[in-house]
Amino acid sequence: MTNEIATRDEQHTVATQQPNTLPAPAPTEGTTALMAWAQEASLAYDMAQKLAVTSFVPATLRGKPGDIAAAILAGSELGMKPMATLKSIDVIQGTPALRAHAMRAIVQRHGHEIELVESDPQHCILRGRRKDAESWQTVEWTIQRAAQMKLTDKAEWKKQPQNMLVARATGELCRLIASDALHGMAYVSEELEGTVHGEIFQPRAPLSVAALTAPAALPEPAPATEETHQVTRDDQDPANGIWDAEAAEDSVNWPETVQPGSAA
Repeated sequence: MTNEIATRDEQHTVATQQPNTLPAPAPTEGTTALMAWAQEASLAYDMAQKLAVTSFVPATLRGKPGDIAAAILAGSELGMKPMATLKSIDVIQGTPALRAHAMRAIVQRHGHEIELVESDPQHCILRGRRKDAESWQTVEWTIQRAAQMKLTDKAEWKKQPQNMLVARATGELCRLIASDALHGMAYVSEELEGTVHGEIFQPRAPLSVAALTAPAALPEPAPATEETHQVTRDDQDPANGIWDAEAAEDSVNWPETVQPGSAA
């Protein structure tokens, strides 16, 4: 009898208990990777907020922690450390792009080969081949080719045509032999922006109290025009060497076409 009562109590207890919730599914490999990336993104943004006001950040990224964080994350996928990334990636009109020297470094780090065959202000020849491959890919950029694309009208092409030709050849060659190493960042900054990166600043003289408090310089008087007469010895009477006062008075500082007492 006692055992029967105990069995009924156990059955009643089980019936009144809340149904068990299903166990949480184990995270998949993709979910785990996404969570790790989200954590990395949060850390990158915290870092970007501190770096955004420093001179180590390029002018195109300065004051933009969101863009800086995105650049750091993109550089991490390419195997670059944060500070190297800030000197290697630009965000141009919303598109991230590698600088030419950084693109060559990434491709070479993967074991692919790049060689500069010829380079001058008129043409550039680069060649490269994939790791363990036998055949070489050759790319040539000439100033005539750049002119056909209306690139030579830009200021940087006029100042540094040789460097711009190398940059263009770099982007084309790296896409041919190692597009997989670039992770979709296939263009160099020089292709999108049209400039070779190297900032040169003219030194400025330091301000002083004297410079700030000095009175403004007065403008110089305008020079006399050719039509204005000047009193010369030609106004003398050649006979007696006496000044013709009336003639001199009439001619001083009056244009040829206007005389005192006459209409203009």
